[in-house]
Amino acid sequence: MSALGKPLDRVDGLLKVTGQARYAGEFAEAGLLHGSVVSSTVAKGRITRIDASRALALPGVISVIDHLNRPKIASYDAAFEDADAADGSPFRPLYNDRVLYSGQPLALVIADNLELARHAGSLIDIEYATEAFDTDLLALQDQAHASPQAPPEPRGNFQAQWAGAAVSLDLHYSTPIEHHNPMEPHASTVLYQPDGTLHIHDKTQGPQNCQAYVQKVFGLDKSQVRIFAAFVGGAFGSGLRPQYQLPLAVMASLALKRSVRVTLTRQQMFTFGYRPRTLQRLQMGAAANGKLMAIGHTAIGQTSRFEDFSEHVVEWSGMLYHCDNVQLTYKLVPLDVFTPLDMRAPGAALGVIGLECAMDELACALGIDPVQLRLINYAERNQNEDKPWSSKALRECYREGAERFGWSARNPEPRSMRDGRQLIGWGMAGGVWEAMQMKASAKARIDAQGKLTVSSATTDIGTGTYTVMTQIAAQASGVAVEDVSFLLGDSSLPTAPLQGGSFTVSSVGTAVQQACEALNAKLLEVARQTYPVFKEAEAVRFEDGQLHTGDVGVSLAQLVKDAGEEALEVQVDSEPDKKREGYSTATHSAVFVEVRVDEDLGTVKVSRVVSAIAAGRVVNPKMARSQILGGVVWGIGMALHEETQIDHQLGRYMNHSLAEYHIPVNADIGDVDVVFVEEHDEIVNALGSKGVGEIGIVGVAAAVANAVYHATGKRVRDFPVTLDKVL
Repeated sequence: MSALGKPLDRVDGLLKVTGQARYAGEFAEAGLLHGSVVSSTVAKGRITRIDASRALALPGVISVIDHLNRPKIASYDAAFEDADAADGSPFRPLYNDRVLYSGQPLALVIADNLELARHAGSLIDIEYATEAFDTDLLALQDQAHASPQAPPEPRGNFQAQWAGAAVSLDLHYSTPIEHHNPMEPHASTVLYQPDGTLHIHDKTQGPQNCQAYVQKVFGLDKSQVRIFAAFVGGAFGSGLRPQYQLPLAVMASLALKRSVRVTLTRQQMFTFGYRPRTLQRLQMGAAANGKLMAIGHTAIGQTSRFEDFSEHVVEWSGMLYHCDNVQLTYKLVPLDVFTPLDMRAPGAALGVIGLECAMDELACALGIDPVQLRLINYAERNQNEDKPWSSKALRECYREGAERFGWSARNPEPRSMRDGRQLIGWGMAGGVWEAMQMKASAKARIDAQGKLTVSSATTDIGTGTYTVMTQIAAQASGVAVEDVSFLLGDSSLPTAPLQGGSFTVSSVGTAVQQACEALNAKLLEVARQTYPVFKEAEAVRFEDGQLHTGDVGVSLAQLVKDAGEEALEVQVDSEPDKKREGYSTATHSAVFVEVRVDEDLGTVKVSRVVSAIAAGRVVNPKMARSQILGGVVWGIGMALHEETQIDHQLGRYMNHSLAEYHIPVNADIGDVDVVFVEEHDEIVNALGSKGVGEIGIVGVAAAVANAVYHATGKRVRDFPVTLDKVL
């Protein structure tokens, strides 16, 4: 029986619901010290004085570390980077007296307990020489420079075709800063070992990335640093780069030769990376029959003064639809803020808002149904790369999504559908995300009891990695699911890429599959040496913990014993197949949304969503559905709720808490129907799986905004779509 495609419950679920799963800030040790970060209250300038005397006078306060007394760190005077670094010089906490942004860590208080450390931090006096600063992208957009990550070259003659099109639109959209607010705040627990090595529990999406970072920054040998991240309470980009609590905790631990934990407060979760604000211009030209003649997409994003953070914002406009005349531009404005960071479907979640809202406006201008307009301009190839798709079931997404939603009953006239005082709006959008694969390694080990243990240094940020890897291993090995254990979240395990970009299943899953197959080859060799029936057997199968040929079977446990070993193990290094190189690989979606807008109050309620997804083979439909559900909820948040508000006179975020940073709650979410359309892909990887982490959010915000227009006749191009803008 196949283990793939089954809605297996989470193998780590029991540990999570019973509180046995421990997170980075929950590992206790006798004598553990606690660190509290003291943050800058100004946006730019220099520290002229730090007085920690009142804090140090408190019994139980062990130390206060700042730029004046921090231990010498060789790498602070040399270049270092991590696997998700942006161009430029990465932020170095407590480097010198410069204040680069509001909320910057300026001191670390270490005390016997957390409450004392936080109280002591409030007693530290810091004086500044402030300087003029800029935090407003809108005000400085004319100072934008080209991004180091250039979009594809222009094709055709965009300007001439746009100017001469039967219908041409010139539209402007803006998206706000959004901050990661995972349930688990960022924390690092550094357990100082008797031999001076460090065992670090960190909230991360890449244990080996953190290991390399700590190693380089502090000039340590790889053997001196081991990172653990067995459980991660949500991340979606916030754990890709090591955040500043990690070097601060290590700094304190090495200086004091003690175990130290540093946990960021909920407010301090707003003092590092975020989804950057963008200003977007969409220029669309079409023939009267709806055929796209020209697409121009310009995006301006914000970055910090010390790094150029780039993401793929405009590329999607050159690949989602067929168009021979395309011009894509992406620029950055450096501001006195921290560097942005990847956030679920980075770039696509933003760029597709502009593209798909503009497509809806074009459909209205042409008098063509929005789904029909997309079908007219269906792209059979990725024109950015001039390659065919490895597979693309987007037409099926449009068809099955529209059917499930009942799209054919839509009256296209704005304000034409209502239920009493509620205006009903139906909107839709398409979505795309690249289906990537990275190099990865995995180890498979089977013991004399027939128990299979598979391992790789990936993480599980709540996405179901533990479970799907267990299923892949069971399928590939022929061992029952209940006899398979998957180990992750430890830098000492076989190499794995960062968990992000929806490539964990395709990368680590492929390595797991190959490791199990290699282990089976080893077991078959033992069988051929031990049992005559297998020596000549051409057809064998691994099933139910046994090796079979015809009616004869021998248990895998027995084969381990026959080999005279306690266990047999194999480690493989996997990389993308060469056959991928001739193709473009991507997941696609079609999102259909119903909103109800109160005619008097302007309040918007998303009552129904149908999300149709083409993502190749779905390993676990239950986990995958949850991923898409989460993406839809987040997309509704992008459309109607999420916005980090900044006071540009102070250069400071004003709603830096879960009370004031609005995200959707249960009451905001109506019926969400997830449809996985059938899509077979022999090219993307041996599993045929493309990943579903990102695609669920792409297109949702645009579909909501398009539905609001259909309900009200009011086009809101400045996100989020709040009731004041609707009114």
